[in-house]
Amino acid sequence: MKAVFQTDRGKIRLHNEDAGGVFLNKDGHRLAVVADGMGGHRAGDVASEMTISYLKSEWESTQGIFTADDAEKWLKEKITRVNEMIFEHAIQHAECDGMGTTIVAALSTNRFVTMANIGDSRGYLLNESGFKQVTEDHSYVNELVRSGQISKEDAEHHPRKNVLLRALGTEKMVEIDIKTITFEEGDILLLCSDGLSNKVSESEMTQILQNEDHLEQKATTLTELANEYGGEDNITLAIVEFSESIEGDI
Repeated sequence: MKAVFQTDRGKIRLHNEDAGGVFLNKDGHRLAVVADGMGGHRAGDVASEMTISYLKSEWESTQGIFTADDAEKWLKEKITRVNEMIFEHAIQHAECDGMGTTIVAALSTNRFVTMANIGDSRGYLLNESGFKQVTEDHSYVNELVRSGQISKEDAEHHPRKNVLLRALGTEKMVEIDIKTITFEEGDILLLCSDGLSNKVSESEMTQILQNEDHLEQKATTLTELANEYGGEDNITLAIVEFSESIEGDI
């Protein structure tokens, strides 16, 4: 397994409210996470950093997760707990009122990947069947697409594109989407905030992920392209590749 994480402030924003990383547990399994913070007076970075700090600490001290049931239970328990932590922090600190964050996480072993998400940060899978979005956006515009009121193409330029229906930490209880998928030799996962997915098309993502560059260069190319197309938002991504090679391993 190989992995890389990258985050960039973008060309417009004064601060980077995204956070994330790729972390190893005691069994050598990986947890990749991307969180896109929002709300309050510079509180978005508080919510995203709280999320990443907690999940990193919990994952690095974890072992014995070998089945999809184990992985799904772990993600549900830990994300539910961090939701409570963010919600309570916002109540106790007036400057953080209304803060929250998206999250997309992928727990990967050498047999499967279990993914969890809340909000509109996305998880994609590139395999022999092609490139597809695995997660579902929890956004107003995506609900319009799902109900057939607008097309997927219309959604790309909708004025309310950034309105979320679900986020981590904004309410006492939160619903988490969790699913397990097969992960095989040669498959690639891409997790990203909307600073990337709003700017770089799926066909461009596919082309970059399929080229012969190292993972670091692929991540850099994706980030640079999002900036080239405007870079109005923070840009954050993690790439996980199922490969026997140890070169560039994280």
